[in-house]
Amino acid sequence: MPIRQLPDDLVNRIAAGEVVERPASVVKELVENAIDAGAGRIVVTTGGGGISLIRIEDDGIGMDRADLVLSVERHATSKLTEDTLEDIRTLGFRGEALASIGAVSELSICSRPAGAETGLKLEILRGERRGPLPQAMNRGTIVEVRNLFAAIPARRKFLKSERAEAAAITDVMRRLAMANPEIHFRLEGADRTAQNWPAARGDGALAARLAQVMGTDFGDNAVPLGLSRHGVVVAGLSGLPTYTRANSLSQFYFVNGRSVRDKVLLGAVRAAYADFVFRDRFPVIALFLAIDPGEVDVNVHPAKAELRFRDGGAVRSAVIRAISEALGAAGFRAASAAETLVEAFRVPEFADAPSPSTSQEGDAWRSSAATTPASFSRPSITPPAWIGLSEPSARFEPEPPAAAGQEEQDFPLGTARAQMFENFIVAQTGDGLLLIDQHAAHERLVYERFKAQLASGPVASQLQLIPEIVELAEDDCARLEDAAATLAQLGLHIERFGPSAIAVRETPALLGRTEIGPLIRDLADGLAEWGDPAALSGRLDAVIARMACHGSVRSGRRLRPEEMNALLREMEATPHSGQCIHGRPTYVELKKRDIERLFGRR
Repeated sequence: MPIRQLPDDLVNRIAAGEVVERPASVVKELVENAIDAGAGRIVVTTGGGGISLIRIEDDGIGMDRADLVLSVERHATSKLTEDTLEDIRTLGFRGEALASIGAVSELSICSRPAGAETGLKLEILRGERRGPLPQAMNRGTIVEVRNLFAAIPARRKFLKSERAEAAAITDVMRRLAMANPEIHFRLEGADRTAQNWPAARGDGALAARLAQVMGTDFGDNAVPLGLSRHGVVVAGLSGLPTYTRANSLSQFYFVNGRSVRDKVLLGAVRAAYADFVFRDRFPVIALFLAIDPGEVDVNVHPAKAELRFRDGGAVRSAVIRAISEALGAAGFRAASAAETLVEAFRVPEFADAPSPSTSQEGDAWRSSAATTPASFSRPSITPPAWIGLSEPSARFEPEPPAAAGQEEQDFPLGTARAQMFENFIVAQTGDGLLLIDQHAAHERLVYERFKAQLASGPVASQLQLIPEIVELAEDDCARLEDAAATLAQLGLHIERFGPSAIAVRETPALLGRTEIGPLIRDLADGLAEWGDPAALSGRLDAVIARMACHGSVRSGRRLRPEEMNALLREMEATPHSGQCIHGRPTYVELKKRDIERLFGRR
């Protein structure tokens, strides 16, 4: 078959297959054009999930007759000042969007530049151009796209339902609004609930826009990012490690104002949170990068959804450092859980009983209330948890007596008042109540001490008067023997003791009097899971985490008041103590106003 030149209409339809994937793709291209045109207000109206109608109205600079006619030609753009793709500072630059959209829909463009007496209207009906003709309108541009893919039934049948397509448009608009807080966006139509994101300006503009789009709950449970490193400026908000989601849909990445999905950024965020979240949980983050346009290639995907960094290692390093510093500055903060706590309380059945009006009725009411309902068990009265305290395996240094006037309000985590179920510390602050998981909290403290000691050299160890012998399978013993040199750096000195046993001669001093057998078996299980012992040096954090778990205060341990308060003070001084090494919160807080709500006082 001889080679032939394809006709223009077929070329445009092929190009449309790359640029116009679905109605959301059209919205993205047209709104990006409006942003590049300097618009301060953009209104998007859709119908039928964007299949029957997409209307974009902006107050940008507009186009005169020559620009309007040229705008619908292929590879025509005003966004490249030179014939180069190495310094792209606009969102659009290919010059294919309008031509491709016009090839698969009914397209009309009305535009009026500043100073013009009237606007002009240009129509493209299935590739045929009509106009421009005079059109009365304000300054700016109005683009209407109707009956998308009507002439290409094969493409249209692959679209999802109108509701799904409308949701995809909403997602695109959310990302564009997040990246441009200085622009007022409206999203409306008969197929959706209207969305309105007013413009935000000033120092807090980005945080205000993120609160508009992602909700105030995210702002309350996030820390600000701010770092300039290796020519990369990192900004945005990063969620606390205890504020996570079951998927990555709440992670947003922007490079030079462009929303992207990039494996370098995904990997950097995953690495920054590796110490703090479950493997099946995802942190919530809105990450904004500013980088020299010459250091990033945005021309690797027709829809500009992917990019390539010239120095991916520098970008990764900057993102990890920015998140790590922000989370470190958050200290012991944990995600707020007041609403969950309030909902967890249930009013007893007899709480709605009418208040007695006489003393005799009052005596009768108290008598009936004292009778325990069938669905409730009467609470037993027990002595304080620290009565009969057993000798602890891990000690806290008691804090000195509080100075006169130094009460619970002087400490962020308050003062310990009791211990519940031999695992939860009840503490009171000046305006609230805290429940602390003693095992989870101490686990994080031991883990951070381990990391700090390891950063300055081998971890200090303590000699066992009599080496403890732990019997294991031969394969487990072999793996532990291969990892002995690495474990010695962590203060754990072991050696082979026959074919199926390990002798433990020294243990990390940080662990105190810990149960050695379970620790060694747990490490053996970890080595079996990780595979090659040679890769253990890259998993020191995982090894430390297992040791910290065994060396922390166990559930069921009774603590004295001074030990509980010492734990609270150490939490206040330790970064990341708001979550354990598995990503769970170490404490939850109930404010005084929330307690009052439980009793109907608010």
